[in-house]
Amino acid sequence: MNASNQPVKPAAVRAPSYYAASLNFESDYPTLQGSVSVDVAIIGGGFTGIATAVELAERGLKVAVVETHKVGWGASGRNGGQVTGSLSGDEAMGKQMRNTLGEEVDDFIWHLRWRGHEIIKRRVARYGIACDLKHGHLHTAMKASHMHELQATYDEALRRGMGDDVTLLDAAGVRAQLGSDLYCGALKNTRNMHLHPLNLCLGEARAAEHLGALIFEHSEVLEIVHGPRPAVVTTGGRIEAKQVLLAGDVYHKLERRQLKGLIFPAMGGIVTTAPLGELAGEINPQDLAVYDCRFVLDYYRLTGDGRLLFGGGANYSGRDSRDIAGELRPCIERTFPQLKGVPIDYQWSCAMGIVMNRIPQLGKLSGNVWYCQGYSGHGVATSHIMGEIMAKAITGDLEQFDTFAACKHIKVPLGDQLGNPMLAAGMWYYQMLEKLR
Repeated sequence: MNASNQPVKPAAVRAPSYYAASLNFESDYPTLQGSVSVDVAIIGGGFTGIATAVELAERGLKVAVVETHKVGWGASGRNGGQVTGSLSGDEAMGKQMRNTLGEEVDDFIWHLRWRGHEIIKRRVARYGIACDLKHGHLHTAMKASHMHELQATYDEALRRGMGDDVTLLDAAGVRAQLGSDLYCGALKNTRNMHLHPLNLCLGEARAAEHLGALIFEHSEVLEIVHGPRPAVVTTGGRIEAKQVLLAGDVYHKLERRQLKGLIFPAMGGIVTTAPLGELAGEINPQDLAVYDCRFVLDYYRLTGDGRLLFGGGANYSGRDSRDIAGELRPCIERTFPQLKGVPIDYQWSCAMGIVMNRIPQLGKLSGNVWYCQGYSGHGVATSHIMGEIMAKAITGDLEQFDTFAACKHIKVPLGDQLGNPMLAAGMWYYQMLEKLR
């Protein structure tokens, strides 16, 4: 105990990322001590937990969020910062949900693609969250066969009334948008967005707090007590609630009897260069976010202060890379030869929760204990969509939740011991197929 007789909080520790170095403000929430009683206890202070907390608090519920580290400590504060209409597992989703939605399934999935954009834009505006939110994205083709995918997406967008938002580009059109000769075409989408994810997550946490939510950091959950009034137990305290939401994605080991073997970590590496000055306008004059069509893709964008933030090369073994900058520098210089030798100021990794069929996993562990996880690399938009769905379910509107909960998932025996090798083998297989296309 310190002189004021209060517990000493652990030092703030975040990944040494560009995001952590460019925060608007650092979170400083207390450690859970003693007993707290609320309507809903949420385990996990990332996008899923915080977004759900905002939704519930806006509906007038008393909410408590408990986080092992810091708000936004995991993938929510380390990702590429792209908000796109791409859903993980959309094809598998369509097949499985057709049983419950019938012919409406295609409309359901299409509108779901853009719901995250609407939620984020509305929340940023309503709560005045400064997170470098910008519009504009390119989905790029690296060979002619990729253009078939982009053409199909473009045609669907036109049919759905998005003609003002999308433009199909040839190689010359891409060169007018990017200072790179790497691509033979692209789909430009001005509805898609990019942003500073950690500042968004912290801004949403502050909004939830202002709405009455309690947030606790440095408070690892040891146990969920099931029963008529469930509880969340940490080393220093206990939260009793009417309902509990487990929203820790791949970063927790709770409820392993039911959840083991459903979700697996894949490590993504990201780097950020030194500020580029005039070069930033030369390589990306429209300030667009970019990713390509490959199974293991590169993705990049400019930061608010003119750096290139570049990620790629997902590691499906579940182990961190030893030299992220060394692995990604050749990719940067292949994309933008004019950046050869550019200093790299930050490098960090990001653990993504991967689901075998790529469909987000929503379900119940008992009558009043819920879980939501598994966005397979598409978490910024999808977590906000799922936060809304979970808030609706917790407050009695189960329609969308039931649609996802009815989806069947592969449960891999031996959990991570077998799951990550299976993921690595699967991605090797798809990479080999891609080389033949």
